[in-house]
Amino acid sequence: MPQLKVVSIVQAGPRIRRIELVDPRGLALPVFTAGAHIDVELTGGLTRSYSLLNDPAETHRYVLGVLRELDSAGGSAFIHEQLAVGDVLQASAPINHFPLYEAGDVNILIAGGIGITPVMAMAARLQALGKDYTLHYCARSREDAAFLDELDARHGHRLKTWFDGGDIKRGIDLNALLGTRPPAAHVYVCGPLGLIKATNAAAADWPKGTVHYELFKGSEADLAPENKDQPFDIVLKKSGRTLTVAADKSILAMLKAEGVRIKTLCTTGRCGTCRVTYLSGKVDHRDDVLDDDEKGEVLQVCVSRAMPGETLVLDL
Repeated sequence: MPQLKVVSIVQAGPRIRRIELVDPRGLALPVFTAGAHIDVELTGGLTRSYSLLNDPAETHRYVLGVLRELDSAGGSAFIHEQLAVGDVLQASAPINHFPLYEAGDVNILIAGGIGITPVMAMAARLQALGKDYTLHYCARSREDAAFLDELDARHGHRLKTWFDGGDIKRGIDLNALLGTRPPAAHVYVCGPLGLIKATNAAAADWPKGTVHYELFKGSEADLAPENKDQPFDIVLKKSGRTLTVAADKSILAMLKAEGVRIKTLCTTGRCGTCRVTYLSGKVDHRDDVLDDDEKGEVLQVCVSRAMPGETLVLDL
């Protein structure tokens, strides 16, 4: 993994820090596309994914916006409490599971809270392309909206802000915004699960492939209006153990609870890290990365489940 040096740490909001990273040798960094993130190795073996918020045309730096999670398991707590200018971090090359469809004629960008980070890069790219776009930024208050002055200076009238004070009725009216699709329009949304679900519902009649989103927390299954999952059994072939995965648990959660070590990153079915070979059983694949051939051999334990009545035999 390449090394990145911290050259700036700025408080961008009450709980958000802006982190600027460069190559320690002063070299150009690998190029990235709007919507991309990097996986950063932190203290104690933790690896966390952070979106790149700066203009994709820049090759001299990566800029991150990191929210201090109140229930942090160590990642955001480390960045907010221990990370210092001059520190050198190990990080992956840019990865993009939330790409911008650059041929879209009309682009509606919707961000909630820290979800603004990948959307900032998208807005910068659309501006450079001379495309039609509007950026809707949702936050509890103006004070909670990080990077607002920077966004206003760059995007002017294309930036629309929605401050609801904790009352969603005072926020963005997604039904009015997305009820009728403009020709050749695409919508991009990143932020809290509720905002993504509401956007998907408001754009339910839009053609497939025109509604794009990225989950910072949760999984694809969380977007379903109702959890109808059922318990199912998995068999660990190498040890001969049979485990029951509860309706509200993932295979990954069950394996970790049983002390089975699985490498993970996103836990949302978008990075492909936690793929495991299965030997039998019909799989309900819920990921966004496996192709049809791969689905015949592997599953992603963070989101995949067994089809009703099936038992999955894993090569573990």
